[in-house]
Amino acid sequence: MKMKVQSYCIFLLLFLILFTSPKPVLSDDTSFNDDVLGLIVFKAGLDDPKGKLSSWNEDDLTPCNWDGVDCDLSTKRVNSLVLDGFSLSGHVDRGLLRLQNLKILSLARNNFTGTINPDLPSSLGGLQVVDFSDNNLSGSIPEGFFNQCGSLRTVSFAKNNLTGKVPDSLSSCSTLVNVNFSYNQISGILPSGVWFLRAIQSFDLSNNLLEGEIPEGIKNLYDLRELNLQNNHFSGKIPEEIGGCLVLKSVDLSGNFLSGELPESMQRLTSCTSLSLQRNSLTGTIPDWIGGLKSLEILDLSANELSGWIPKSLGNLDSLLRLNLSRNQFTRNLPFSMANCSKLSTFDISQNEFSGHIPWWIFIMGLQGSPFHDLEVLDLSSNAFSGELPYGIGNLSSLQVLNVSGNNISGSIPVTIGELKSLYILDLSDNKINGSIPSEIQGASSLSELRLQRNFLSGRIPAEIDKCSSLTSLILSHNKLTGSIPASIANLTNLQYVDLSWNEVSGGLPKELTNLSHLLGFNVSYNQLQGELPVGGFFNTISPSSVSGNSLLCGSVVNQSCPSDHPKPIVLNPNSSSSNSSISAQNRHHKIILSISALIAIGAAAFIAVGVVAITVLNIHVRNSMARSAAQFAFSGGEDYSGSPENDPNYGKLVMFSGDADFADGAHNLLNKDSEIGRGGFGVVYRTVLRDGHSVAIKKLTVSSLIKSQDDFEREVKNLGKVRHQNLVTLEGYYWTSSLQLLIYEYLSKGSLHKLLHDDNNSKDVFSWRQRFRIILGMAKGLAHLHQMDIIHYNLKSTNVLIDCSSEAKIGDYGLVKLLPMLDHCVLSSKIQSALGYMAPEFACRTVKITEKCDVYGFGILVLEVVTGRRPVEYMEDDVVVLCDMVRGALEEGKVEQCVDGRLLGNFAAEEAIPVIKLGLICASQVPSNRPDMAEVINILELIQCPSEGQEELE
Repeated sequence: MKMKVQSYCIFLLLFLILFTSPKPVLSDDTSFNDDVLGLIVFKAGLDDPKGKLSSWNEDDLTPCNWDGVDCDLSTKRVNSLVLDGFSLSGHVDRGLLRLQNLKILSLARNNFTGTINPDLPSSLGGLQVVDFSDNNLSGSIPEGFFNQCGSLRTVSFAKNNLTGKVPDSLSSCSTLVNVNFSYNQISGILPSGVWFLRAIQSFDLSNNLLEGEIPEGIKNLYDLRELNLQNNHFSGKIPEEIGGCLVLKSVDLSGNFLSGELPESMQRLTSCTSLSLQRNSLTGTIPDWIGGLKSLEILDLSANELSGWIPKSLGNLDSLLRLNLSRNQFTRNLPFSMANCSKLSTFDISQNEFSGHIPWWIFIMGLQGSPFHDLEVLDLSSNAFSGELPYGIGNLSSLQVLNVSGNNISGSIPVTIGELKSLYILDLSDNKINGSIPSEIQGASSLSELRLQRNFLSGRIPAEIDKCSSLTSLILSHNKLTGSIPASIANLTNLQYVDLSWNEVSGGLPKELTNLSHLLGFNVSYNQLQGELPVGGFFNTISPSSVSGNSLLCGSVVNQSCPSDHPKPIVLNPNSSSSNSSISAQNRHHKIILSISALIAIGAAAFIAVGVVAITVLNIHVRNSMARSAAQFAFSGGEDYSGSPENDPNYGKLVMFSGDADFADGAHNLLNKDSEIGRGGFGVVYRTVLRDGHSVAIKKLTVSSLIKSQDDFEREVKNLGKVRHQNLVTLEGYYWTSSLQLLIYEYLSKGSLHKLLHDDNNSKDVFSWRQRFRIILGMAKGLAHLHQMDIIHYNLKSTNVLIDCSSEAKIGDYGLVKLLPMLDHCVLSSKIQSALGYMAPEFACRTVKITEKCDVYGFGILVLEVVTGRRPVEYMEDDVVVLCDMVRGALEEGKVEQCVDGRLLGNFAAEEAIPVIKLGLICASQVPSNRPDMAEVINILELIQCPSEGQEELE
């Protein structure tokens, strides 16, 4: 305590010296100079958990040798303070104003809070660079910050929690070259004065809440090289005069509400390398002048309302690396001139109206090999292409994703498919492909997803499929496959989803399938299978619908006992003439029967013993593997795991956004079965305890093969880690290796809303009406915050809503779909297929855009579930009850009050309950446009809430 008092007194003294003296009282001769004093005061107000500022010693005569500090060689004064990624927290203290020669101030990637000091540029006249990006600053950008900005050239407040508007004073800072306010919650219109920043080269206001039209005047920015306004709410047309920015290299206006055609002035942007206009409402055709933008490397016009033919001039863009024209209304076929775009790595024209044969020129061999030898993603899905898959498909040696689903492709699968060694997603579903699945497919050893459903394939499932050891999804349903299921499938230890339904597969299910420990779905319904269902693992809880339509299958799941195979009984002839010989023969036969019975018993016992030993060995092996993974996870200590990524396959990285990753229970208890508390479409959840007694929930992701690269994964997870709201489960950290990804969440002991509503063990602890209303309002606020941050949940259900000790609702598992490489319907449906009853109708239609309104639908179902206490879909003996339909019918009959959970015994506010039920039905409308926004939902709920009930509990 005495030391703390002394430190506080020293800090107070320094503060008084700094900010009460009319002029510096310490000369360069003393033990403190201005820079030392200012930095020590700055440090005194910080939390430095990693000791990054340990070299900052108040007894030093100069700070020039301190970590993060650089000085001018001639003046010996501090001119640069760069503390990026030091894990510091606290406020940006006024002590920095003492650094009168400071030119560069960079505090990026820390945890600084509070507001932005408006006096920084004016007090430090020589300041040129200010970078506060990737912190937790709040409030608005102060007008005064740019009023006297001196020589300020670069300013970045990206990735904070800033609100308010873009300050008008920004236009007066004529020296600015780089401005970055991205990833905040800045709203309002964009001031037209920003186009007076004649020196500006990079302007990034992406991922905010800006609205209105993009103002005129952008042609004044002669030096503008990068313009990024993506993911805002801008409307109107793209400024016609944008072509006046002749040196523009990158334009990103995606994710807005822009309309109209591409302005003709854009043809003057001949230096442009990246043009991203996706997810708007642009109309018209692709103009012929597009071929004049010879520098283009990225062209993304996806998810608009463009139509017509693709101009031949597009083939002039021989520098193109990524071309995305998906989700438009383009027709006819692609021009042959596009064969010149030989550098393409991503080629996506899915969800259009293209017809004719698949462009053969994609697969031909030239003098330098395939013209598309760098092609990694080829997506031609959801068009009207016909013809056969070219034999030359094997020439695309770099191909990773091939999707031609939803066309009219016929013929057989080329055997050259096995030459695609890098391929990890192959989707040929929804076509007219015939023939058999070639055994050569084993050559595509990197395959993670194989989707061949809804074709006319015949023959057997090749046993060689087990060579594709990375397979997680094997979807072969709705074909004409025959033969038995090869036992070799059990060797695919990463399998999560198998669908062989609606084929003509026969024989029994291999017992070895029980070894598939990651299995989440296995559907063999409507085949000709027979015999006993496997017992153990996933098959102990398999749904009856997954094996229905196989009349000769037996087992408890199908409610049909299997026939016993007992030896026939011995019947003695009572009319035998020789009783002695008969007795003798009977005795001999009895001895033989006893011997056989004894052998059978011994054999069975031996078999069981071997099985027990084998299972024990397997368990030990699995536990040891998990312990090794957990040990690696537990003791990496926030730094890179010892070893190198080149030599160590277990190389990993643990990052905690706050606190210390010290686990009290040790590594061996992290990911074992005993600590498992839940599982879902994205992974298994375990509980562990930190050294300070704080419990956390660890989600082990089971979508490793679909996860993005480490950089993309870390960027997305860090963004999710910044999401903070009282009605959202907090992401506290993550762990990464190429084969294991863990997400670390706060732990809520009361469990999920589903458990508390539907678990019979909790029948004595029934939610009161007031608690239910608070849960509904809390879910609405949490979901509204996600939508405000442009995050769609996609998987909203009662198991993903957790309840804390104060009966406050917290939504979890948000944003996980962003970790996947593509947000298409196939990936979404495979991840959220467990959300039966919560999924909006638009998920069933591949051509409908998935928006926040699908979350609103799931919220509506949750509202009805909370009020009624019933599941979204309930299976009765003779019927299936859909909650939404039941409540709507009761409303039409004037009996809606009877739908309220009977466990409340009439103890609820009918004047609240009935409007809440109606709100739930409106949110669950079949038509997305009829559903309200979540902000509107909150307003409605607050209006519904009775004033007299707002502060007290209804018992």
